[in-house]
Amino acid sequence: MTVPLSEAGTRADAVELQGITIAFPVAHEKTYEAVGETNLSVRDREFVAIVGPTGCGKSTLLNATAGLLKPARGQIKIFGKTHTGINGHAGYLFQQDSLMPWKTSLDNVAIGLEVAGIPRREALERARTWLGKVGLSAFCDRYPHMLSGGQRKRVGLAQVLIRDPKIILMDEPFGPLDAQTRLIMGDLLLDLWTADRKAVMFVTHDLDEAIGLADRVVIMSAGPSSRIIGDYTIPLTRPRNMADIKSEPQFHEVHREIWNALKEEVLKGYRQAEKA
Repeated sequence: MTVPLSEAGTRADAVELQGITIAFPVAHEKTYEAVGETNLSVRDREFVAIVGPTGCGKSTLLNATAGLLKPARGQIKIFGKTHTGINGHAGYLFQQDSLMPWKTSLDNVAIGLEVAGIPRREALERARTWLGKVGLSAFCDRYPHMLSGGQRKRVGLAQVLIRDPKIILMDEPFGPLDAQTRLIMGDLLLDLWTADRKAVMFVTHDLDEAIGLADRVVIMSAGPSSRIIGDYTIPLTRPRNMADIKSEPQFHEVHREIWNALKEEVLKGYRQAEKA
């Protein structure tokens, strides 16, 4: 993939949030500032995880990057160009399944290509290939209700990646899964990402997961007016295995450092929730 260049001739970041503020209308013509002035850049081919207390605006940042929300102030640049509206460079994997219950796994994966004008025969052939990549070759004719939670997530992952987005947005995609399945899905994601690296913004509440997957872990403060208060480069080498990596001393060192910065914000979030 050719990476666009900025006006200065250097490689542009995949995502650049420049001083964005995001607010929502509330009662009596007032507004609630969910995210205060925030700056964040994600390089092309970089995996960035975002962690923070519940309700701090992690998903809000993803939605703004996807073009689903318009910042009250600031601007969003995608590959060096100021962007408004839906971000056509991005694929979005949500926490909840977005599979259509009346379609098979094969049709659920192919539909994104068909909507884009790809002939059905080609779309189905490519969908079958992607289901093989996520380990579901034998489940092409299964409907969502016939699949386990982990299998549905695999279909959803194929559904996003088949369109070859340059940026992948993931909002707690493995949150509903049990611990063992999360480890397996983490390894699958790492394998797919390593084979064809894209810029990733990955929201999670699980610090172990964030450190295991990411090149950088970003911490957001408790809201309202949440901001980024920490940005940590993960020193662990690749390739990684989500279970084995936890035995490495560096994992525990960086986990301790990030948690020391994060835990007070988590406690603030709990205290604010009790007052609400």
